[in-house]
Amino acid sequence: MANEKSFFRKRKKTLIIIGAALILALIVISNLSSQREKTVKVTIEKVEKHDLASIISASGEIKPKKNIEISAQVPGRIVKIGVKEGDEVKAGDFLLSLDSTQYEAYTDRDRAFIQSTKADLIQAEARMKKDANFFNSQKKLFGEGLISQDQMETAMVQAETSSAQFKSIQFQIQQAEASLKSSMDNLSKTVYGSPIDGIITSLRVEEGEIALIGTMNNPGTVLMTIADLSVMEVEVEVDETDVVGLDLGQSSEVKVDAFPDIVFQGKVTEIGSSALQKLTSASASTQEAKDFKVTITIENPPRKLKPGLSASADITTAEKKGVLAVPIAALVLREKEGQTASAKTKAEEEGVYLVEAGRAKFAVVKKGITGEMLVEIGSGLKEGQEIVAGPYSALRLLKDGTLVKAEEKKTPKEETK
Repeated sequence: MANEKSFFRKRKKTLIIIGAALILALIVISNLSSQREKTVKVTIEKVEKHDLASIISASGEIKPKKNIEISAQVPGRIVKIGVKEGDEVKAGDFLLSLDSTQYEAYTDRDRAFIQSTKADLIQAEARMKKDANFFNSQKKLFGEGLISQDQMETAMVQAETSSAQFKSIQFQIQQAEASLKSSMDNLSKTVYGSPIDGIITSLRVEEGEIALIGTMNNPGTVLMTIADLSVMEVEVEVDETDVVGLDLGQSSEVKVDAFPDIVFQGKVTEIGSSALQKLTSASASTQEAKDFKVTITIENPPRKLKPGLSASADITTAEKKGVLAVPIAALVLREKEGQTASAKTKAEEEGVYLVEAGRAKFAVVKKGITGEMLVEIGSGLKEGQEIVAGPYSALRLLKDGTLVKAEEKKTPKEETK
């Protein structure tokens, strides 16, 4: 019995020692694990050469270069329309005419008044000559002492009056001729011809309607719109941060929503010199300027391209072949080292994290042009170097010397899950 108690006592001691050893081992392992460096999983890519194109994208709509609205210049009833919407016209072709009865009457009236006044002018001229001759004879007689001074002065006044009447009738004729010119101009405005070669894109009136001219508060009647569809443009709005990189002649690819399978080529032909003004709300009095109008002329536009179609344009502002480039996502902005804590503004530097011997090392770089997904590196990197390209959550954690490990690339099937 005593032997059995001694056996169990020894076994209990052994178990206690083993348990203590296990606990001690766990503590040691835990301490070692806590002291082990944290490894950040990252995406690693090599610095390589690429062909880059810097592109500015904007949206707008198709418009013809020449788009003329024919408005009423004189009021009148429309008596004849010689075209319909969609017709092709040449410069000078008949479009429509207004009732010209009133304007013909004004012209006839002015002509008759001129003829009547010219007859009065003939009489006034004869009277002026007669009175001038009489005055000359009276002045001669006065010099010889045969008549009094009053008689001579009376003849002089009569001659001056006749001359003034003659000049007055001349001025009346000039005024009547100006009135006739105005009446004939109004008469000519009752018949409309096409000012350009083009297509009737909009016909807004019918025969029998009254055409009205515009006033300060009310616009006049727009009769029709003629557009030259041989030269088509895209007017887009470009953000103020991008417009400074645009120049005339830069190439552009234009996509029209109505033709999803066609890419039209064009060039920048106009860049707005002032920002577009847009009201912030219907009743707002303040305005804000953010976008600039940019015009792109489409090369060889097809006849099926219509004004008003929605379009988008990709304008190539710069192109470079075979330049060192890295993913845009790899760029990091951090504060410069060695700055005092009391500095009000912290200077920053832009660069990427190199991967050297499994650790991250920050390298300051100088950027060039920016492509769709890549950015040119002008200096700071060499071809073949490995850099951290992401993810963003990992880039936020990196510092010089951080241990990094490349993430395993997922297969297409894994990415879709």
